[in-house]
Amino acid sequence: MGDATGTPLRTAVIIGSTRDGRFGPVVADWITGHIGEREDMTADVVDLVETPLPTVFPAFGQAPSEEVVARLGAVTPRLAEADAFVIVTPEYNHSFPAALKNALDWHNEQWHAKPVGFVSYGGLAGGLRAVEHLRVVLAELHAVTIRNTVSFHNYGEIFGADGRPTDPGCEVAAKAMLDQLTWWAHALREARSLRPYAV
Repeated sequence: MGDATGTPLRTAVIIGSTRDGRFGPVVADWITGHIGEREDMTADVVDLVETPLPTVFPAFGQAPSEEVVARLGAVTPRLAEADAFVIVTPEYNHSFPAALKNALDWHNEQWHAKPVGFVSYGGLAGGLRAVEHLRVVLAELHAVTIRNTVSFHNYGEIFGADGRPTDPGCEVAAKAMLDQLTWWAHALREARSLRPYAV
């Protein structure tokens, strides 16, 4: 169920990898399936391959060009409407992908006073170093990161042919993360409705 307004939480699921042959969509489909089973959330998948953002920013104090505004239009309103976020990320060189950093940098107030959960995947580290770097960046953007994460270590050995992890503990981890995410999303949505967030 939703909050007192009866409106389910709008959750943007961001696929952070744009690499050819990426595994991100499989992981995103899995966590989106968990969101779809809940009555208190809806999912909007923001795939940075399908919605590529510019990598050249306007000079400070200058407005972006019409072309840039049009490209941002495929992402910015969706982030603004979101009550919560789930970022799906691999780990590149002990951090998160450049395309994901670019998407974060193009936006600011869209993240303010909203919760962010993480689903990471990788080798032995399971993408956790990428998540820790994301926490620092998102704090600067006034977002609230969720303590619990879902992390797939050696993900190629965990997912079956059906696109689902074979370890039942992954389902438990997903529920715990989403439960925390919804608690914060309700609390912060209510707070934003009562008073503007102070930057």
